[in-house]
Formats: sequence, structure tokens, C-alpha cells
Amino acid sequence: MDLQTRKLNLITYLAQIKDEIFFDRLESYILKREFEHNLDLKPFIVEEFINRIEKSELDFINGNFKSQEDLEKISGNW
Repeated sequence: MDLQTRKLNLITYLAQIKDEIFFDRLESYILKREFEHNLDLKPFIVEEFINRIEKSELDFINGNFKSQEDLEKISGNW
């Protein structure tokens, strides 16, 4: 069974769960795992944050960005 089929089967199973306590536990488990997976992320220090803002502003001034419309067209092809 391929991954896509397994995902669809899991979605079907989740949609049929009626036990709210079980669903809460399952949801908590998934969210906890997602949080643990992202622990390698570190907050920016102020200087890094300011540097990213300045770079973003320069990119905007130089036209190095995509509009919402552009992004919608691109994502429409996914």
C-alpha cells in the first residue's frame, strides 16, 4: 500500500472517531510530536531580526518579491 493510500485511509478512520477522549489524546500526541520535531528552531536575536527586515525591505524596493496573485497562480499548478 503506497503512502497516499495510507494517508487517505487514516483520514477516513479519523473522520469516523466518535470517542472525544480518544481523539483528544491522539491530537495531543500528534501536536507534541510536531513540537518536539521543531525544537531545533531557535529564536532570532535582535540583530538577526533587524538584518532580515532590512534585507526584506531591500528585496521589496528592488522588485524581488512575488505578489499574492503570482503565488495563487503558482500554487494553482500544484
